[in-house]
Amino acid sequence: MSLQKILLINPNSSVATTDMMVQIAAEELPPGFSVNGVSAQRGPGMIVNQGELDAAAPEVERNWQQAEAGAGMQWSGVIISAFGDPGIERVRAASKVPVAGICEASMLEAAEHGRRFGIATVTPELVEAINGRADELGLLDRYTGIRLTSGDPRQLAADPHALEEALADAVRLCIEEDGAQAVIIGGGPLGQAAIALARRFSVPVIAPIPAAVRFLLRQLKAGSAPRAAA
Repeated sequence: MSLQKILLINPNSSVATTDMMVQIAAEELPPGFSVNGVSAQRGPGMIVNQGELDAAAPEVERNWQQAEAGAGMQWSGVIISAFGDPGIERVRAASKVPVAGICEASMLEAAEHGRRFGIATVTPELVEAINGRADELGLLDRYTGIRLTSGDPRQLAADPHALEEALADAVRLCIEEDGAQAVIIGGGPLGQAAIALARRFSVPVIAPIPAAVRFLLRQLKAGSAPRAAA
């Protein structure tokens, strides 16, 4: 059986972040799959506001078009690895394969079995966009809201220990103050912290990149490729 190749698009321009995301995704994939990552060719190393998120959408589409045309590569699925899922509708409209966004996939997983879920993240200027995704997915009745870390998100993300501890505090607030029964770590560049935090709490802490992989595998198993967000 031929190897099935997954394309992971990092809408951030940091190649090191892309490499981290690919490693996380690869660890979730079963035998017979591989994952290749591409980074945004322009834009910030980490998306932290609405303007940057909006600008990432055409860049994600460009990444997909270039990957689709390049070297005869046949992709089995696509992961868009920025919270907010920039460009997901564009790629779904242009693609014949399943497309997973890490925000959509993690929200759907967190809300399974009627669970109430919250989000711990570092980007105050993206709160409205993240809330909007919960609304678009019809999950507001289960959504307990966002708890934020303090300080500059890019500086915090550059210090893995400080990032994990700050997010741990935000997770606790989601659980203890908001009544969340599951908590998403809201951001692709927060992937390593999300994996670590999942081991620290009895309440499910959902890492968005593995959630996107699981979403994609379900779509591939079902033989479907959704064309637009729910």
